Order: sequence, then structure tokens, then C-alpha cells
Amino acid sequence: MAGQTDTILTTILEGIDKGELNPGDAIDENALMKRYSISRTPLREALLRLEAMGLVERQPRKGATLFKPTLEEFLAILEVHAKLEGQAAALAARRMTPADAIRLEEVVQACEDHVADKGDSDPDGYYQLNLKFHTLVAEASGNPFLLDMIKMNARKLLAYYRARYRYAGAIAESAREHRELARLITSRQGAAAENYMSRHVQFDRVTVMDLLAAM
Repeated sequence: MAGQTDTILTTILEGIDKGELNPGDAIDENALMKRYSISRTPLREALLRLEAMGLVERQPRKGATLFKPTLEEFLAILEVHAKLEGQAAALAARRMTPADAIRLEEVVQACEDHVADKGDSDPDGYYQLNLKFHTLVAEASGNPFLLDMIKMNARKLLAYYRARYRYAGAIAESAREHRELARLITSRQGAAAENYMSRHVQFDRVTVMDLLAAM
């Protein structure tokens, strides 16, 4: 039973990470039960765990849907997320190993290559590079609990970060900022890296309103 619950949980989380599930989308419980040949009990257990994470909302007679924030909720989540990402950058500046630095340089270069080769096209492809960059920084922090908190919080905003890369110039701006972040982190400038990362992951209020309206 626990294995079935974990399978469903992982499937939904991967759907969020890959952009297959977006804020407000309904969870098709019958389809999941049929696909994995499971009963309703492990599915409901998985949904309860997702609800506890703040990723799923369940309402009577409406079933389960992916969490979709209000403007106030979005700004509150973003405030916390910026702090977490900033802390990860500061710790990475202190703890990054030579191997971490090599991997970070590879993904930063991949971001720059994307801009050179594709410009504003393929925002979904760039988004995956962006995820890899932020994951590498969080892993380099050497704090697995912080990494888990960042992942859980980020999943509430992933669809909006992905959508932002459809704006003209957003991909090039992100790649430039990744280069500067990598420089600050690898040169051990923790305080500067923390402040820069916090600004990097923020949205202004107007952009937030536009993204919420579009989703």
C-alpha cells in the first residue's frame, strides 16, 4: 500500500516539475487508479500528503486540484522562496567544492549557449536549464533540509517561473544573472551572492498580476 501511495505521489510531483500539471488543474483520480491498477485508498493517502505540503486543494464535490495562489498568497510564498534561495547561495559560497564549481559552470554555459543559439525561442527548454542551475546551487549549500524546503516551496511557483520565460528578453536576462551568481558564489562572496539570488528569483507586483491572469 505504501509503495502505491509513493508511486502516485511521485507521479504528481513529477507532473508539476515537468509542467504537465499546472495551477488549478484537476487531479483525475479515476485515470490514475486505472493507469496504476490501484484502489482509491492509496490515491487518497497520496492526495492527503500533497495537501499537507500545500500543493493540492481538496473541496467537497469538486475533487482535488493543484494549488493556485491568489495574488496575496503568491507574494507571500515568493517572499519566503527568495529568502530560502538566497540562503542557499550564501551557504554554497562557503561550501562549494571544486566538483560543484565545474558542474555549475557547465550549466551556466548551457544557459548562455541557449541564448546564443535560440534567443527567446524554446522557453520550456531554457526553463529546464534554470531548474538545474538552482538545484545545483541548493545542493552545493550542503544542507539537505534547506534543499527540501526550496523544492517544496518552488513547486507552488514553478508554472509561473516557466511562463515568465515567454516574455521577450527574459531568457537572456536570466542567463546573465546566472553568470553573475556563479561568479559571486565561486569567488566566495556569500553576502553578495545571497542578496543577488534573492533579487534574481523575485517578481515585481505587476508581473505577478500578469502571470496570475494568464494562468
